[in-house]
Amino acid sequence: MKLKFLAGLALAAGLTSTAAAQNVGVGTMSQGTMSYSSGSAIAKVIAEQTKMQARVQPNSGESVLIPLVDMGELDFGIANILESAEAKHGERAFEGRPAKNLQIASVIFPLKTALFVRADSDINSLADLKGKRVTYGFTAMGSINTVLDGLLATGGLGPDDIRQVLVPNVVRGADELIAGNADAFYFAVGAAKVTEVDASVGGLRMLPMGTSEAQLAAMRKIYPYGYSVNEAPRPGLPGFTEPTPVLAYDNLLLTSPNTSDEVVYKAMKALYENQPELANSFAPFRGFNVKQMYKPDMPLEFHSGSMRLFKEVGLVK
Repeated sequence: MKLKFLAGLALAAGLTSTAAAQNVGVGTMSQGTMSYSSGSAIAKVIAEQTKMQARVQPNSGESVLIPLVDMGELDFGIANILESAEAKHGERAFEGRPAKNLQIASVIFPLKTALFVRADSDINSLADLKGKRVTYGFTAMGSINTVLDGLLATGGLGPDDIRQVLVPNVVRGADELIAGNADAFYFAVGAAKVTEVDASVGGLRMLPMGTSEAQLAAMRKIYPYGYSVNEAPRPGLPGFTEPTPVLAYDNLLLTSPNTSDEVVYKAMKALYENQPELANSFAPFRGFNVKQMYKPDMPLEFHSGSMRLFKEVGLVK
């Protein structure tokens, strides 16, 4: 009888613990994107290293998930720096509906992006895209056009120089190349969808961005948050045969004051202390520098729970 009583207590305690576990939602874009894979790695580490139950919640684009973070429907969300700044200030896709509560939980790894063509294409440079069919529009991902315009500018082109293949998001754009409806598509380097397209069409090739001072200046006039980094070939990275310059910009883990200081602090502490586990889950986290989780002069303020951690570990004096 006593053993049954103790077993009952243990079961009850377990149920109580489960019921009390904090549920944490991480908003991302759809499956196959860099955002989804990043969010999955983040949720995995948070779940394994804290008592919180973290889950990924995919959405059609950043212009959909950011308002959910702003309203507290999602605890966290992944978005690029430009889209986040525009959302905060109610610009472009967010005109008339500013995300006033939006804050940064952490800067994560740089998002590296490029235009890809079929490996057997006669398109060898960005300049060669003049008059060619290139994915564009990205109605569910409003900032992408600005990034892409900046990238094209390094090749001396503007949006009117290409034949725009209008798509709602990058995944649909990749599908248009598979279907033969586009000559080039824009996507994040290292994303699962790029690997899928590579296998479907018999190989891809990445078009290098221009890196002269004049070319970078042309980009910054359009997209001031962008910068060039060299991406080296490695297994599982389609489109690269030698170190090649690509357009990079900061990817952010967003949150809002609706998410408590304790939740944000514990989640960010888990990321700070477990970079190798993040990289094991998703290779681009090799570029996640925990010393740069905080950066000054960002277009949004950092959550107070994040700042608590950053002060503890010396990132903020």
